[in-house]
Amino acid sequence: MMDAREAMERLNGEAGKLHIWLRTQANAPAQRPWFRDTGLEVGGELAGGRVGAAQLKPVAHRWRWTEIAPYLDKIAEIARSADPRNARPGERLSGGSPIEFAERQQFLLTNPGLGGRLQVTSTMRCAVSIYNPGDVAPVHIHTPNASRTILSEKGGYTTIEGERCEAARGDLILTPNGTWHDHGNDSGEPVVWIDVLDFPLMEFLDCVWLDEAYPGDTEGNSRAQRVSLPGSYSHMLYGRGGLVPSVLPHRRGFGRETSPMFRYRGADVREALAGLCQEDGDPYEAISLRFVNPATGASVFPTLDYGAMMLRPGEATRFKRETASTLYIAIEGQGETEIGGARLDWQANDIFVVPSFAWRRHVNRSRSDAVLYTVSDAPLMEKIGQYRAQGRLPDDAVAELVL
Repeated sequence: MMDAREAMERLNGEAGKLHIWLRTQANAPAQRPWFRDTGLEVGGELAGGRVGAAQLKPVAHRWRWTEIAPYLDKIAEIARSADPRNARPGERLSGGSPIEFAERQQFLLTNPGLGGRLQVTSTMRCAVSIYNPGDVAPVHIHTPNASRTILSEKGGYTTIEGERCEAARGDLILTPNGTWHDHGNDSGEPVVWIDVLDFPLMEFLDCVWLDEAYPGDTEGNSRAQRVSLPGSYSHMLYGRGGLVPSVLPHRRGFGRETSPMFRYRGADVREALAGLCQEDGDPYEAISLRFVNPATGASVFPTLDYGAMMLRPGEATRFKRETASTLYIAIEGQGETEIGGARLDWQANDIFVVPSFAWRRHVNRSRSDAVLYTVSDAPLMEKIGQYRAQGRLPDDAVAELVL
């Protein structure tokens, strides 16, 4: 049998150059005043001297799907060789198998500016997961808010608080903090999705914990929670725009101010974007939508805001910068994003990040629509009174968009 830990470490040595990791000074300002500089170079550079010592700052970066996706197959192959379910009777794994191999396989993205930390911005962690047929992550609960953006045409399932959400490409599946959930794949093909969590923020605040002692009934050895609600339960309650039921509480799990709707359908998102294609759009955000808490109209999580934007053929946005970091996932089409003087091209399934304070604009030079999903920590910045945005006007003057 394969020594799984050794195999994963060898693979990590190879994968590090792509900035992915396979799952095995007090009271001094660290930033220069970004709003004083109006040029297009990268803003928010670290201050010098002792203030800047040991400070880390995320940088703009793109992870090409064609480069990182092969590692999903490599991890899955190690898992198949090392999974104790595949061992012959009486046979033991040499060196042991990472426990997640019995549940899931994934790698995490690492921002080159953060010194190897398992995060893409100061507040967000991002992983890419593959679930082979039959894989199940047992029911668990945790304090970070988390989401899944589905890349496979059929994307497995996540069961949240007794509601089983069957997924498809472009779906956004939420597992808010304080909700019991499990994931799995009961189809005949591997499924892939992107996980985004506010883990680094919770870690900084020293309030990260996870519990697997589910108090309810589970099914089989996989310890998946028993499904107790229809698969379309939250969509039935909240999936009609402008209509919110008043006969039940909107809080699910122990988290606060999180969305009670767990699945946002990719097909609905694409249809909504297409219905807006004749509109002028926002000069800085093109045709854009927000995923919101249907009971309140606020962001789906108190810390993170999710959205979708469509760039029509030939469309280019104006430059914008804000005191929030944004993660982008290319769902459809291709284009490029200029960030602080650098130009990053992207295509379907590519992932890239725009750090706070950096000027950015998006361009679609192709003949078809391009769709990007976004995750931003703007709600957090707003809550602490630190959100601010600026845009460049056609005459290149800088305008305050949000004070």
